[in-house]
Amino acid sequence: EVQLVESGGGLVQAGGSLRLSCAASGFTFDDYAIGWFRQAPGKEREGVSCISSSDGSTYYADSVKGRFTISSDNAKNTVYLQMNSLKPEDTAVYYCAAVKGDYMVDPHEYDYWGQGTQVTVSS
Repeated sequence: EVQLVESGGGLVQAGGSLRLSCAASGFTFDDYAIGWFRQAPGKEREGVSCISSSDGSTYYADSVKGRFTISSDNAKNTVYLQMNSLKPEDTAVYYCAAVKGDYMVDPHEYDYWGQGTQVTVSS
């Protein structure tokens, strides 16, 4: 059974940091890319950051460049999203998702999804 389990969300003040984790199981992790997406109330789901397991290539949305860092521990089948200098506009439910091959920015391309973790940044 394929599972993606996010953790690490919470409530933080503006300027603070959080580290999200995405633990994967049930598929060959090295064959997949992992993406982090977020969805705020009333807004569409948007790509935040992605990483390809094959070569470690990464993607960052312009809104998070320089503040967020994605990394992968292939031995643990886990992808992390380190979020620094958080802003109130980062408030959303954050999801991780998996797609076979290289990363995609379009969430519709992803095969598997986690249940999401809430990130709330207070001003």
